[in-house]
Parts: sequence; structure tokens; C-alpha cells
Amino acid sequence: MAEILALVEARLRTAFGEPDARAAVTFLGTDRIEVLRFAEGDLVRYATLGMSANPMTDPTAVVADPVRGPRAELVLTVRAGLADTDKLLRPLAVLAASPQVEGLVVAPGASLDVGEPLWEGAPFSSVLVAEPGGLVEDLDLDEPMEPVRFLPLLPMTANEAAWKRVHGAAALQERWLARGTDLRDPLRSAVALD
Repeated sequence: MAEILALVEARLRTAFGEPDARAAVTFLGTDRIEVLRFAEGDLVRYATLGMSANPMTDPTAVVADPVRGPRAELVLTVRAGLADTDKLLRPLAVLAASPQVEGLVVAPGASLDVGEPLWEGAPFSSVLVAEPGGLVEDLDLDEPMEPVRFLPLLPMTANEAAWKRVHGAAALQERWLARGTDLRDPLRSAVALD
């Protein structure tokens, strides 16, 4: 486990440079989750470290496989200086612990909700899990372990999350793209959904 997390942190450092802050959260009955903060020009990136220590297991499986199964870490990017997004550390750790706590398999297209604003004053309480590979390359592990995927998170307003449940993740992403939505703006309003 420690060896995997060392490799994951090295991959994050290669992609984003040295973290300028880190916080650790431990939830009862779960392994420690860290959130690393990377300042990169006018962007701030938050990445989890610890979610990939164990594979995610299908909640319907009778026995959890300690080696096989998807592994992932979460990455959320916002524009710096527009909002106090450092309050995001705990909600992001909660999302990263959800496979251990709730038996979720976090995959692209999924919605994750923390039930409260992601940071103080945020219009978002949920995120859309996007496709990996754009920001950080997958990290291959020794067989039979699956690679660690770095999943970008896109904050959603309550209306966007409700619209996504009806129309699907691809339709919401197309709507964002068609309207030129800046998904990194921590103060953005919901995209027009009519």
C-alpha cells in the first residue's frame, strides 16, 4: 500500500510540481486520505492521495479482492484567488473515502455529492467524474493490479446535477461545451439548461 501511494505521489509531482500544502483526514474504519494542493499559475489543483491504496470493489461482490479491481485518485482544478477553495480539502477527502465507506466504484460519468457546499459560499455540492488521461497519465502497477487512474472532478450546481440524472453525463458536458462554461471558475453560475 505505502509503495503504491509513493508511486502515485511521484506521478502527481511529475504532472503538477511540488505541492504547496497537504492535509490528512482519517474517517472511522478507513485508511488515511491526504489531499495535496498544487498552485500552478492562476490555477489551484487539489489531488487526493490514499484512495488508490486498495482496489474499489463492486458492492454486490461477496468477497472483496485485495488485489484486483479499479484504482483511482481524484483531481479538482479551480481558478486561484476567486474564492476560499481550501475548505475543499475535507469534502474531497470524503469523496475519496466513499469507495471504502460506501462500497462505491467511482468511474467516469458518475455523480458524487457531499450534501453541503464544496467550500464556503460555493454553488456546488456535487461533482461529475470526468474521463482520465488529460491531466495526469494513468499509473501502471504490477500485474494483476489495475492501473491507478486520475479522475478529474467537475463541480456541478444542484440544477446541473438534476439535469444530468435525467439526460446523462455526456449531454451535460456537451451543454457546458456549447455554452463555453468555465468549469474552473469557483463562482460560476449554472449553465442554461432550457
